[in-house]
Formats: sequence, structure tokens, C-alpha cells
Amino acid sequence: MTVVLRSRRLLTPDGMNAAAVHVEGPTIARLTEWDLIPAGATLLDAGDAVVMPGLVDSHVHVNEPGRTEWEGFATATRAAAAGGITTICDMPLNSVPAVTDVNALEAKRAAAHGQCAVSVEYIGGVVPGNSGALRALRDAGVCAFKCFLSPSGVADFSNVTEADLRVAFPILAELGLPLMVHAEDPALLTIAPNSRRYADYLASRPIAAEESAIGLLIRLMTWCPTPVHVVHLSSARSLDAVREARARGLPLTVETCPHYLTFAAEEIPDGATEFKCAPPIRSAAERDALWRALIAGEIDLVASDHSPCPPILKESDGDFAAAWGGIASLQLSLAATWTGARARGCAPDVIAQWMSAAPAKLTGIGHRKGVLAAGFDADIVVWDPEATFVVAEADLLHRHHLTPYAGRTLSGVVRATIVNGQLVSGRV
Repeated sequence: MTVVLRSRRLLTPDGMNAAAVHVEGPTIARLTEWDLIPAGATLLDAGDAVVMPGLVDSHVHVNEPGRTEWEGFATATRAAAAGGITTICDMPLNSVPAVTDVNALEAKRAAAHGQCAVSVEYIGGVVPGNSGALRALRDAGVCAFKCFLSPSGVADFSNVTEADLRVAFPILAELGLPLMVHAEDPALLTIAPNSRRYADYLASRPIAAEESAIGLLIRLMTWCPTPVHVVHLSSARSLDAVREARARGLPLTVETCPHYLTFAAEEIPDGATEFKCAPPIRSAAERDALWRALIAGEIDLVASDHSPCPPILKESDGDFAAAWGGIASLQLSLAATWTGARARGCAPDVIAQWMSAAPAKLTGIGHRKGVLAAGFDADIVVWDPEATFVVAEADLLHRHHLTPYAGRTLSGVVRATIVNGQLVSGRV
């Protein structure tokens, strides 16, 4: 059976047009004019809603198995679908065991089996001493690798040093998968004091730590070119170095996250530990600089870095030093990013570039996801960019509802999400 989904605003490879996407089974068969409906086809008319490729979130912490009480595949993927995300890439840490070898990867896959509302890709870990496991992880199907330059916060996923990376880089260069890097130089971090003041926590993780770490990565890439992706950039100050590295042909990409594009340090109340993350949310000036860089194409993509935990780990009497760092945002990622983009005069198609095509390309699935085109997976989101809503914790499908977005008015309401040709959330 052919299902035809049409809209006056359907994002084709040629731009936003009145058009129809024809779906046969799990695949897009063709794109046609808006009114070309074959006999016997099922017609879904989205009216003036935007129809575009489903989002690919390349930075999600699901935490199952081992810490399913933090987040799990069932809850995370339902939340993703409600937010227009059709593929998530699961980070290797916070689950037990961490995905640093093939046995741990298979444990992840077994935990996910039968639970997922959206497609799931897996990321392998790079930790001290596991360079010998990287090729097997690639062969077993991971889409990327991840490492930390500073302590990760969990004992079974140690941060790497320059010496560790000098062992791993030649292997990674041969394997061809990107290395996603938490880029903070531990030598420039300090222990945050016990304090309810966000400024005290912010001071413990200065911008200089991010700059120094990115400088190290560029030096290593100059020595041994291998694809490197800097995750959750919190400041635009390193982008001159990134630009120069790219001009020399180094395969360096960068992401930022909705929380760095939405919030500002000077607006965070005392004791509001739901805002704690690492690197930290910085000033309004830094937020605006990130937006300018994103719109200019100097930042490649936006990913959620969805990293929830049980509320008790955040409820530390407002002590930022004691609270777990991480922000729950998976379901709100599209709306949070679009709200800021809309305020800066962007059109809805920027979301498809930043949050569909670019992360699909990064993770090696851009030949089948991230674009509405014949032969691609029928992963589609239908959303209303003009509609607004107030974030209510009770409406969130994450395992835990604590989020700094609570009570905030956002633009962009997801009407329906289709994964591999199947409606998994909402309705058209």
C-alpha cells in the first residue's frame, strides 16, 4: 500500500514547497507535486504544517542497562518520538557496563530489544587501555566513538590523556568513524565549592578549559588526521582555531546544545540545580555568539545531550557542587532550538539542516536518513512552527520530568512522527 503525505510546506531537497511524499513500507518511494495522488493510495493531508525529515539526535544518554532508573530505552524513545526525533545515537557511558567492548555493546542491544519507538544507533567508548577493542566495536556496528578529556563522573568510563589518544588516533584514522570528544582540559578545572550560587559553579569550569582541550585535539589531528567531533560547545571563543583547522583540511566538526542556545548564566537562580551541566551554561553574550556561529555555519549541528538522572541526585538543597550534572531535554530539543532560531529570523528549514541532515552525516547514516528523498527511510516529522506551548513537566515522557525548561513558552508543536513508515506519535 502507498501512503501519500502532503503539505503546502514540505521540505524537499529543492527547498520548501507544496509537495507530496509517497511512502511504501518503510521507504520513501518518491516525491511528487502536491496533487498527484495515485489511485488506491491512502492520503494524509498535513495542510500548512511543516513536513520534513525526522530529527537525528546524535547525543543521547539512555543509561540502560544498569542505570535504567535514570533513563531507559522505552521512556527515552517515546520522548524522542513526541519531540519529532526519529533516530537517537546512544552514548556509551552511564549504562553498566559502559560500551567499551563488544560484549557491552551486545548487552545494550539486548536491553533495547522490543522497547524502542524510534531507531537507535550506538556509540562506542574510548577509554585508557581499550584501543585494542576499537576495531571490533566498529565491525559490530557502532556509528562513532566517544571519549572524555576531563573526568566523566562515572568510575567505569575514565577520561583519556594525550598519551592515550596518541595510541588511539592512528587506529581511529584507519577505522574512519568520528571521535566525539568532551573537550575540557582537566588541568584548568577546579573543584567547585559547596554553594547555592551558580556563579561559583561556573567559575570552576572556565572557557579556557574548553579552548585548551580543543587546541590539543587540533594538534593531534595535525599529527594524525582523523575525524573529530567536539560535543556540546559552550563558548564560541574556540571557533577561530576550529576555522583555521578546517582551512587546513582537518576533519573537525562541532555541535552545540539547546540549553546553551536558550539559557544564560546570569538568569539562573540560586539553588536551581536543574540547570547544572558540564560544560556549564555561560553568559548571555556567549549564548548570542553561539547563535551567530550556528547561523553562519561555523557550528555544524545541534544535539540534545539528554542526560537525566533521578531527581534525588539533583535535589541537593540547591548545592551546585553536590548535584549531578546533566539536563533532560530530549522531547523539547526541536522546540527549544526553533524558538531561538525563529526569534533571530530563521526559516524552519534550518532545523532540518542542524538537527536532521548534519547529525545523520556525522554518524554515517546520511545515505538513508536526514533527507526526504526517494530511497531514504520514511522517517518524517510533521510540526507547526507557529504554534506555541508552555512546558509542563506532566506532559514529558522522559523517565524523570525535572527540567530547566519547565514553565517556559516554546514555539514549534510536533503534530506527528513517522518512523520507517509507521506513525509512532501524534496524528496527521
